[in-house]
Amino acid sequence: MAEHKPEESFKVIDRRLFTAEGELRKEAVEEERRVEEAAAKKAASPPAPPAAGPKSAAPAPDAPDVAPPEAAEVLTPSRGFQMLVDFLARNAAVLLGGYVDPSTGQAILDLEGAREMIDMLDALREKTLGNLAPDDDRLLIEVLGSLKLSFLEMSKAAAQAMQEKAKTKP
Repeated sequence: MAEHKPEESFKVIDRRLFTAEGELRKEAVEEERRVEEAAAKKAASPPAPPAAGPKSAAPAPDAPDVAPPEAAEVLTPSRGFQMLVDFLARNAAVLLGGYVDPSTGQAILDLEGAREMIDMLDALREKTLGNLAPDDDRLLIEVLGSLKLSFLEMSKAAAQAMQEKAKTKP
């Protein structure tokens, strides 16, 4: 007799930051705000005092001082990470018309491809949040901000050009 497996389902969550029209999604803005608030609360809250055990509140004289893991690890900037961010940023810039195609002399404009590159950088930031050296985190934030601004400008310009083209065709 064959066993009957229950039907498994899955849920798809759209984590892209932009809508099809190039506008910033409301959910993305809210998620960013929640992450920033949580980080601000974590930074503003004083460290919790150690729980007093039944023996005594004073540490044993022979016990070594143990620093919290955040203080023990000093994260240094990674050249490999910086090169990865630079690679993705350059590809996004190419797709946003930042460079001219040598064979045609025309700027390359692929908004969908650029959006994917920006989404990759966003995913990279999300997955490495709290695990990067301050310089690496700053680089990633600056690159993302610059690319998002360029993407919005280029998508608005492309939409205007499409409207102008539609008006001129009878």
